[in-house]
Amino acid sequence: MLKTLCSKLRRHHLLLTKTLQQVVGHPNFLKPYCCRFLEHTLLPATMKTMDESDVGISCYISNLPGFRGILKQRYSDFIVNEVDLDENVVHLTSLEAPKECSENKDVNISDQLNRSYVTEIESFRSLAGNSDADKLKAFIDELNSGADVSDESIVLSPSSDKSHRTAIHNFFKERLKFLVTDTIDGVEDQSKCVRVRLNNDRNNGRGRSSRKRKDRDDKRFDSRGSDSWPGHLGKFLRFHLFKENKDTQEALNVIAKMLGVQLRSFGFAGTKDKRAVSTQRVTVFKQQASKLAALNKRLIGIKVGDFCHVKEGLLLGQLYGNRFTITLRGVSAESEDIIKASAVALGKHGFINYFGLQRFGSSSVPTHLIGAALLRGEWKAAVSLILDPREGEKNAISTVREYYKESGDIDGTLRQLPRYLVAEKAILQCLKRSPGNYLQALKAIPRTLRMMYVHSYQSYLWNHVASMRVQKHGFDQVVLGDLVYSKEEYKVKESFVAECEDVNDNNMDDYSNLDEISETDLPEERNIPVKVINEEDLKSGTYAIEDVLLPLPGSRVIYPSNDIGEVYRDLSQKDGISLTETAHKIKEFSITNMTGAYRRVFQKPKDFEWELLSYTDGTIPLAETDFDVIANSVKSKVREEDPTNGSKELPADSSAISVGGDMLSGKVRDEKINNEAGMQSEKSQSGGNAEESQMALKLSFTLPASCYATMAVRELLKTSTSVAFHKSLND
Repeated sequence: MLKTLCSKLRRHHLLLTKTLQQVVGHPNFLKPYCCRFLEHTLLPATMKTMDESDVGISCYISNLPGFRGILKQRYSDFIVNEVDLDENVVHLTSLEAPKECSENKDVNISDQLNRSYVTEIESFRSLAGNSDADKLKAFIDELNSGADVSDESIVLSPSSDKSHRTAIHNFFKERLKFLVTDTIDGVEDQSKCVRVRLNNDRNNGRGRSSRKRKDRDDKRFDSRGSDSWPGHLGKFLRFHLFKENKDTQEALNVIAKMLGVQLRSFGFAGTKDKRAVSTQRVTVFKQQASKLAALNKRLIGIKVGDFCHVKEGLLLGQLYGNRFTITLRGVSAESEDIIKASAVALGKHGFINYFGLQRFGSSSVPTHLIGAALLRGEWKAAVSLILDPREGEKNAISTVREYYKESGDIDGTLRQLPRYLVAEKAILQCLKRSPGNYLQALKAIPRTLRMMYVHSYQSYLWNHVASMRVQKHGFDQVVLGDLVYSKEEYKVKESFVAECEDVNDNNMDDYSNLDEISETDLPEERNIPVKVINEEDLKSGTYAIEDVLLPLPGSRVIYPSNDIGEVYRDLSQKDGISLTETAHKIKEFSITNMTGAYRRVFQKPKDFEWELLSYTDGTIPLAETDFDVIANSVKSKVREEDPTNGSKELPADSSAISVGGDMLSGKVRDEKINNEAGMQSEKSQSGGNAEESQMALKLSFTLPASCYATMAVRELLKTSTSVAFHKSLND
């Protein structure tokens, strides 16, 4: 039976391959088209995937014919550099830690003992009373006697006054720095006690804090009373995070484990694509640069550098946008002129600012369908959409879903579910405690994730309305009733109009990047003045097509006063959703409880550059990453120091600049990539047969944080940006 199944699969694969060759080679494949998708025929009918048209992505600005090109054939073909609020592009330029004179300024406890501390004890007596002062005096006397009190502590009198306990903590922090305090529960209800012990953290790692926590029978002291952070340094260390083929949360998890800190110690402005090479700013609370720099020798596919201390940590949304360097491989068209004309048109006219496919997930159950069920108050249906089996999913996960649907065994299902299926786990754990309470189960999902479903439905509506705006009124003029930001009243910076910061093309079933989606999607605290275009505005010509906005539905937005405004209501009513009335009393799942936001319909790439390249080896990168630049710089420096051997390899101890444990000296290109020279494979240089030359199109541009680079690529190629489609081309 297994042999028969394998044979059928092979025949199906051969048939699909033949179909692909026929369709791609068809003379009409490159003809212009709009609002329809030829590539639908390129996917096997047995695989249920989401099409762009399913989420409202159906039009283009340009009438130029598209061309063939593969997006993300290699993850190094998609390079993302964050752009900060001052519009500076973030690069990794150095892996070295700056000199910090404060790093070795630990206080020696022995220098502080052998004193009576009479003055300090009397001051403490006035603060805490005779009983606690006597306890403290006896403890210090015992310390001065030379007794080992590393495992001992004193507990002060109970107090329910938090301000009083804070004053005690601060007293030890300022006056008796060789002691550390924390707060523990008192005997009486709602009472707390301050506990005092010797600060062994300052004693070369010896004593209590050097013992494993599992070997101690009480909880660990906190460090509030031993805050030795130098006053001249900001409490946050900012650094540039360089990563390859990893999402932001995954990379920070690795670093957090190496440092022994929690993930919440880190701050960042937005997550970056997993299948990419990216550089972004990150902050971490109270860490020394030298400690992070030392990790570079152990990190694989991750590097950290460009360290500096700052007063505030980074928050989500604190960025202008991203600088993209995208290489499309295997480019082919009826003529090079088509490719060149398309690139010029993209730079001049831009693209429709759709929410990309990654906004809606990559499974056969798009997130906006779950969002629609939540908005209708269909709690059980929403739970079923999240838990039920899905087409095209990995066999292991599909088996678990089938098992639960057939057996209803929550415990057995939880044991089999992968950790990254956060929503599924949360729902099942809640249903185990409260069977049949589907609303409570949905609320058990982390807020950032459950709100993603509702935001996804808003994006779904926006995309459909944007397509209707292009079809009805074109892309070259403002029309009566359009919405724009009022130039007379308000000047808005692009980064603060961002509805989403998704530059990632990750499987949305992997919820590691959802912190970013939560707060930067729909900034509900902002009330941006918007006006409706009138006759005077049309006559004055004050507003251009790039000023046109469309709202994401909410209670504080206005809608276009022309026929486009009605499209919102018609679409939502077909889904059984009202934009003005709620179907239930659960505010977080009510569209009338959301403020809403605005989004530009058309977007031009900033600082747009492009070039055509030829290459013969598809395994060699066609664009330099930040790490390539550093590696080349070190290599040049080594050659300068030893001019007698220009081909000398980098020394073995230079592992701090390796990625994945491999030296880059044999991989980084010395020659400049240009149109004339092209790329020669290592095989051909060593005497092997040269492969057939292929063409690539390299694009570089900057987009605000609210925009999807994949939608710019879509405007060029006139094909789907789905992972499945480009994988089929690559295969």
